[in-house]
Amino acid sequence: MTHSQQRDTARPRARGTDRSVARRAELIAIGRTLFSDTSYDALSMDDIARHAQVAKGLIYYYFESKRGYYLAIIEDSVAGLVTRAAEGQDLPPTQRLHRTLDGYLRYAEHNQAAYRAIVSGGVGFDAQVQEIRDGVREAMIQAIAEGAYGPGRIAPLARVGLLAWLCSVEGATLDWIDRPGLPRERLRELLAKMLGGTLRAIEELEPAHPAPAAARRGAGARD
Repeated sequence: MTHSQQRDTARPRARGTDRSVARRAELIAIGRTLFSDTSYDALSMDDIARHAQVAKGLIYYYFESKRGYYLAIIEDSVAGLVTRAAEGQDLPPTQRLHRTLDGYLRYAEHNQAAYRAIVSGGVGFDAQVQEIRDGVREAMIQAIAEGAYGPGRIAPLARVGLLAWLCSVEGATLDWIDRPGLPRERLRELLAKMLGGTLRAIEELEPAHPAPAAARRGAGARD
């Protein structure tokens, strides 16, 4: 059984009526606010219930545990990020890259605790949070690869190169949210230029994956 199957088994689905679905979504929205800048360990179930103005049992009803609630919040939060990364296929590659990076940085900026948890692998060694992180990474790599090379599979070297760039993005983003001061637009431009260098290095070692024209002019240069 995969981690995804285990999670689906362990976590109850939204039950019953549309009202139940709406109530569950409301609790997730409240949780996103609570965990946006507060760590997992800093909030008890009593704290969560008090902020949500509900009985603690209602949270257990929908999510079974604090961890189940936390995972549901993270999954809901990153769903929009992954969707945004896959959008904009009709845009020129440079615009699509900037759009994807901007959405990524906005997510980290407004969901700092969740972002830290995803990048670090969750509370302790949490295989389910790591699975979520890996899913975000694959979506980002796929979006960048499609923008650079078009649809289709990429060579292992190209994938590793893009993964290395993305890991540097994660490190830079963590430092950025911990040390406010650098405007988001400046960080976005820096990361785009770093990607250009990565794409040129990939082309040098894997000629079947030529760097886009924008990367040759200087990574992230606007059309």
